[in-house]
Amino acid sequence: MTVNLQAPNPANILAVPGVRLGIAEAGVRKVGRKDLTVILLDEGSAVAGVFTQNRYCAAPVQVCREHLKQVTSAVDSQIRALVINTGNANAGTGAKGLADARATADALAGLLNIKAQQVLPFSTGVIMENLPVDRIVAGMPAALADAQAAHWAKAAEGIMTTDTVPKAFSQQVVLSGQTVTITGISKGAGMIRPNMATMLGFLATDANIDPALLPALATDLANASFNRITIDGDTSTNDSFMVMATRKANHAVISDWQTADGQTLRAALLSVAQHLAHAIVRDGEGATKFITIRVEGGKTSEECRLAAYAIAHSPLVKTAFFASDPNLGRILAAVGYAGIQDLDQDLIGLHLDDVCVVKNGGRNPDYQEADGQRVMKQSEITIRVHLGRGNAVDTVWTCDLSHDYVSINADYRS
Repeated sequence: MTVNLQAPNPANILAVPGVRLGIAEAGVRKVGRKDLTVILLDEGSAVAGVFTQNRYCAAPVQVCREHLKQVTSAVDSQIRALVINTGNANAGTGAKGLADARATADALAGLLNIKAQQVLPFSTGVIMENLPVDRIVAGMPAALADAQAAHWAKAAEGIMTTDTVPKAFSQQVVLSGQTVTITGISKGAGMIRPNMATMLGFLATDANIDPALLPALATDLANASFNRITIDGDTSTNDSFMVMATRKANHAVISDWQTADGQTLRAALLSVAQHLAHAIVRDGEGATKFITIRVEGGKTSEECRLAAYAIAHSPLVKTAFFASDPNLGRILAAVGYAGIQDLDQDLIGLHLDDVCVVKNGGRNPDYQEADGQRVMKQSEITIRVHLGRGNAVDTVWTCDLSHDYVSINADYRS
């Protein structure tokens, strides 16, 4: 079940010059499933990433961080390949897990005749089981043989776990007369909470971006997209979001985001990142509602986020939305325990879409429960809270919590 989300039409998922993708069945956890993906980058590409803030992070996350720290302008230190397996997270596996992640990078590097430090490994799936490196390595030749520029849609399938549909999106913009392509894929449906989510995201463009801009860009894009989604409040061990620029486009190097081309490109990159992040929420395990939570009138964006996440993580709020039950005091209670200091409840306002529910901290005299229920029956809903403390605003995207969420996670390993 998804919320207004369909599998992408492969014809609409555009190749990015300088990127090839290959997919294979390695039998990591189940036979007959696409579970191994390689992404190959041409020489001269720039890569940056954002990873989980879970202190119990997976071995591949640790290895990716190590390899990215070693990147310099030298050709033989540039990232040239990514390898992704599903079915096994290689998390909670200790020293052996680290050795296995490094062995995976070593094996692909050997096949490509590059250094192991030029390979980034990614894993997603069950935690605390050893990675079947032999099966992954055995599947690599088939993945490499499959590598083509047009295989983004196939790769979106290859990185899925409990996702019900693949997630991929493309957009093109014109920079100084040159058409530039942006394409991305993501996966995730459960164990989703910012910092980041049980998600993998890979975003590539042929735009000629100064490599020095990429680390901050990856952080900014994540903060406005993948770090604004939550399904169940669980921060995963494996979350990774990578931004790749092959720099193939024939336009002047973008070294300042304040230029016209810089602003155009940055807006397009954010649009693709947010589309991929929203797709994860729309495919949330058991989700039936896509909910936007916008908190306005805070002193700071941080306190707006505190209120938004308190609402988004409340099982009572989420189950009320699943049932279309306008028990909206649950939202006010969540705002109250969000941790905002000196909150004046007499200033709080609450809207569901166009329906004013609360004014000045109390029930709007004109509010009718039937109006609230009308909105809650929709598949897409906006909760708007006004704190009455300032001008800051922030937004979080989430979903409801259904019976199916429990069933999916109870049966996850079977």
